[in-house]
Amino acid sequence: MVRKWFARLPHLFTAADRAAGYRYELSILQAEFARTQVFDRPLSGRHLFEEIIRENLDLGRPEQVSLIFARRITKRTPGRFRTRVITQGVTPSLHISYKSAKIKQYFKEERALRTETTINNTRDFAIGRRLHNLPALRAIGFATNRRVLEVERISQDCQLGEAVFDQVNRPQVVDGQRASAPAFGDERVMALLQALCLFILLPEEFRNATLRRQVAQLMGEAPEGYGPGRMTYDLRRLRLHGLIERIQHTHRYEITALGKRVCLFFTKVNARVIRPGLSQLFDGCPKAPNRPLAAAIQQLDRCCEQLFAEAKLAA
Repeated sequence: MVRKWFARLPHLFTAADRAAGYRYELSILQAEFARTQVFDRPLSGRHLFEEIIRENLDLGRPEQVSLIFARRITKRTPGRFRTRVITQGVTPSLHISYKSAKIKQYFKEERALRTETTINNTRDFAIGRRLHNLPALRAIGFATNRRVLEVERISQDCQLGEAVFDQVNRPQVVDGQRASAPAFGDERVMALLQALCLFILLPEEFRNATLRRQVAQLMGEAPEGYGPGRMTYDLRRLRLHGLIERIQHTHRYEITALGKRVCLFFTKVNARVIRPGLSQLFDGCPKAPNRPLAAAIQQLDRCCEQLFAEAKLAA
């Protein structure tokens, strides 16, 4: 491709020079290596990128840049080490720098996460400028993209994703079998999840009767009130939602890795956040007057009433 243009552009070397072996050598002025990850659910991808920005504002620090670019950084290393978030309109982008190299990350066309590493000086990585160095430079660029994505993935692994929440809280159809949603907050569902968290069920498999006694006790019912048929229905529902699995050729079950995390998370959020938090919003709770949450809500109510009165919207 380049040779075609060499044939058209003025050549500084004479015919004798060219016969003597003098030629132009191609060099690398700038190289860009990009990775584009397209989401089948663009809105979820946008939410993910916004969380990535919030959770990774320290990526520009020297210790993080050193890991991402796999280069040793000292006090004499030139450049400013910082993370920049630049917003154009409503589209934010994340920027990380190392000497003359830069990483830019943004959500492209509202459906793809774009990660770009641009190298403006190959000698920042102890590589020459001649074109035969491009494979080595390519390996550095794509490895840098991979490392920054790995760092961001680790920061997001601890969060319960929207897809997992939908898997648990929406009806599912698995191999033609339909399962209703075990809705978060439902008394029977929360008793099931809490029972699955019990230590006695985790080391070994459990049966219908074993789990049924625990669920009935948590719901405050007699075991005969929560019969085997209802338990069988709930076991099927939990299995099709991926929270438990049946041991082949037996009538025993075990909780899955997903089930352990979801059950523990849901039960703790319900018991330690939702129920006490909601109770503090109402005057009937003895703890409400002394809690910051209740005071903040009351202040919000007063401000809204004042705003409506000033706008003459009051009844």
